[in-house]
Amino acid sequence: MNLKGRMTQYEDFKYVLQDVGSLYLGAKYSYEELLEAEAVPFKLKAILTHYVLKEAAPDTTLESQFYYIEQNTFLYETFLQLKVKVKAQIQVEKKNIFGKTRIEYQEQIFSLKELSGMNLARKKASGLIIREIIISKLGMMTFSI
Repeated sequence: MNLKGRMTQYEDFKYVLQDVGSLYLGAKYSYEELLEAEAVPFKLKAILTHYVLKEAAPDTTLESQFYYIEQNTFLYETFLQLKVKVKAQIQVEKKNIFGKTRIEYQEQIFSLKELSGMNLARKKASGLIIREIIISKLGMMTFSI
């Protein structure tokens, strides 16, 4: 948690992780912060600069970008080319052994097609919270700039 004046900024979901096949980005990052982060690969920074920032504002967070993404847009096609998946939490009803129901959050990984296929009312009704963006390294490697 950083203190900047009177503003508190939470950085729990601002991270960059990599494994052999994927790049994992915390959903609270804005595009501007991604371009400044050292751990972000150069190729992703180039893709963001040349393609994404022509359609989106630099202060847009990944969470809001993917929450409101629509099919058949330039950004959708760009992220589809990168083979993006989204890790999110949704509310589900669980019954205990006594028959009482309670609401819990369950983590799921959505493809871009599944996420953009959900309408906004369904996302709000299910309590969708986007936590992580997963970018395929193969998709990033085959992306031509």
